[in-house]
Amino acid sequence: MKKTIIKKIIASSMFALLPMSPYANDVVVDKSIGMELARDIANETISACRDDGFHVSAVVVDRFGLMRAALRDDLASRFTLEIAERKANMTVMAWTDSGAFKNARSDIQQELNHIQGLIVMEGGIRITAGGYNIGAVGVSGAPGGDKDAACAQTALSKLSERIEFAIDD
Repeated sequence: MKKTIIKKIIASSMFALLPMSPYANDVVVDKSIGMELARDIANETISACRDDGFHVSAVVVDRFGLMRAALRDDLASRFTLEIAERKANMTVMAWTDSGAFKNARSDIQQELNHIQGLIVMEGGIRITAGGYNIGAVGVSGAPGGDKDAACAQTALSKLSERIEFAIDD
């Protein structure tokens, strides 16, 4: 009986000494924004703009630029949805807020505006949790990108505790 237990211990410890499989990276674990949080960020963004008297659209994308939530306020133009999505995508592409990217890289702004799904305008804010870039929110419809960005910042601040604890390490 003792010999059997010892053999099992030795056998199991030998597996720990084997080199990592060459296929260890065949599955990627993703940390990205979930639908419920995305929906609530979009809703809070629109509410923040409404409080300031603006009618906007808010689009939340995941870390890959895939739309997770999109809301258009009742009186916002239909075009604001596309612009908000393109601002969010720009933020994901650069991994910095779209306004900061616009200010830092005016040299390539025109070229990037010709890429489908991107627009270099202020109003896209990145969403981070636990040190991870998990998505971005784009806003369009307020009179100026700075006001769009402010609405998104207000929403992210309101949900900051929930966002920060969204990632379990």
